[in-house]
Amino acid sequence: MILRSFLPVLMAGLVIPVFAQTVADTPSRTIKAGKAEVTALAIAPKGDRVLIGTNSGAVLCAIESGKKLHAFAYGEDGATAVYHVGFNDNGEFVVLIGPSGKRTVWSAADGHQEKVITPHRWIPDPRQVKAMGLEMSNSAFDRFYQQQEVKVGEMTLRAVKDGKVDFIGPDGKVQRTMSFPENKDQHHRAPLLLWEDQLLVGTDDGRVLFYEVR
Repeated sequence: MILRSFLPVLMAGLVIPVFAQTVADTPSRTIKAGKAEVTALAIAPKGDRVLIGTNSGAVLCAIESGKKLHAFAYGEDGATAVYHVGFNDNGEFVVLIGPSGKRTVWSAADGHQEKVITPHRWIPDPRQVKAMGLEMSNSAFDRFYQQQEVKVGEMTLRAVKDGKVDFIGPDGKVQRTMSFPENKDQHHRAPLLLWEDQLLVGTDDGRVLFYEVR
């Protein structure tokens, strides 16, 4: 079911509903990355894989089948949490960033860790950043950092406590809230990612939920 909002438009004395973009109330697809809390998301340049950062490393999954392709056992400065993830420009490598800011590079083909980061060109470029609704004022490398706030039409979607997502209208008032009973951590802030006509939401029990945006 799609919940639609509309703006009345007067035309020849008639009120015609003009539908705005909105988000389905149930997911069209779910990918299970494991039992760890989902902390960050990125889509491969070809749109065939999703990179899922968690509080215990990261996982690369095929979008169509949901199959787990590789697990990356991030561990830097005694931390296993991955706060930000991204692909390079051709999707052959992924980058993981933990709480200390240390960046590690891994092969998306065989799951092995690489030694250097500098030879790779990382995405998204400015056009992709704008298309994904990411914050343009961030530094060049930081542009793919996970956002906890995205725009869908006139709505601002914001991750809040308990893993919930608030839909905030132009007037600043919450008009709708997505909640996920499976979430157990009140401190979880759901990573949000807009991709084509999909909104991706990460949960604290290892799921990535895909919602249609219309």
